[in-house]
Amino acid sequence: MIVRILNGRIATPRQVLDSADIAVAGECIAAIGPAGSGRADATIDLDGGWLLPGFIDCQVNGGGGVLFNDHADLEAIAAIGAAHAGFGTTGFLPTLISDTAKQIAAALDAVDAAIVQGVPGVLGIHIEGPFINAVKRGIHEAHRIRPLDSDTLALLTAPRRGRVMVTLAPEQCAPEDIATLTRHGVIVSAGHSDATYDAAKRAIHAGLSGVTHLFNAMSPLHHRAPGLVGAALDSDIWCGLIVDDAHLHPAAVRIAVKAKGVHRLMLVTDAMPTVGTDATEFMLQGKRITVRNGVCVFSDGTLAGTHLDMASALRNTVALTGLSVADAATMASTTPAHFLSLSDQRGSLEVGLRADWVSLDRDLRPTGTWIGGIPLHSDAPARLSASL
Repeated sequence: MIVRILNGRIATPRQVLDSADIAVAGECIAAIGPAGSGRADATIDLDGGWLLPGFIDCQVNGGGGVLFNDHADLEAIAAIGAAHAGFGTTGFLPTLISDTAKQIAAALDAVDAAIVQGVPGVLGIHIEGPFINAVKRGIHEAHRIRPLDSDTLALLTAPRRGRVMVTLAPEQCAPEDIATLTRHGVIVSAGHSDATYDAAKRAIHAGLSGVTHLFNAMSPLHHRAPGLVGAALDSDIWCGLIVDDAHLHPAAVRIAVKAKGVHRLMLVTDAMPTVGTDATEFMLQGKRITVRNGVCVFSDGTLAGTHLDMASALRNTVALTGLSVADAATMASTTPAHFLSLSDQRGSLEVGLRADWVSLDRDLRPTGTWIGGIPLHSDAPARLSASL
């Protein structure tokens, strides 16, 4: 199948093209070359917009009216994925907020089932807590927080079909536990943590490779006590950023970009069920959360995830930092693929990788999403013609 891309900008790893023919074989890109004049199976007229690699989101609590904690099953995962695909997300980790061991097991099994059934975009699972520090728990419920015990360690390290990411507070567990998790292929990230700089560095040495929503819910950078933020900036681990104009001051975003660079920073949404809906409130483990001016908050003012999608995160990043669209796309696609050790499969518009991409208009708003060479969403049907 030949997909012809015209009248825009196409972000490939080496250059930005203004037009191209992309050959798709199976679910992968077989070739990228100059746009020809012969017949194409599909034509996308970008009309001055962009074609970017599909977004990869490592922190998706919900979407489409569904919260993963409430519905840890295949149907819920499919609904969440469909909602976010409308905003260009072609790969995601359904994320379980601090919950019981029984619910963690159910969530792990549900993601396995979703992958077996071929639910579009599911790459694995993110278990965020309950192995966190109550001092930095945010919206997580205090009574659910507990240590990482041997039974849960065995559950998390059992073979799975997709990636398993775990967010924990490194000061709340032994470095040996982190080493055990990473030895079994689990991606360990620090978050909701009051770790000292030294404790964070010990965790990194043990195998911790990421920081969940940098700056938020963690020990801050102080000139005599650098904390987890300092350890993150003073190392080459990957860091997630929530760029929604509420979780981070614009200067914090710019500082992170200057300190880490786009190849070690990834955009995440921390999205809640309201994404992809008109809803203005939802229930989170017995708490009523309200969306106020696009921000999810509890009645006491505590932030409770976000009403953010990846296209908006990219758009905000460009506006706040002055980064090019291509560099922001690296943070939204390429870097998370590397973090998940999936860069040999996805994350770039490159021969041999999956044909996952998103088209954006001139204002960087999504107009179409393709996963594995299949168009799932298009808000601009007049510019997308296909005979597949």
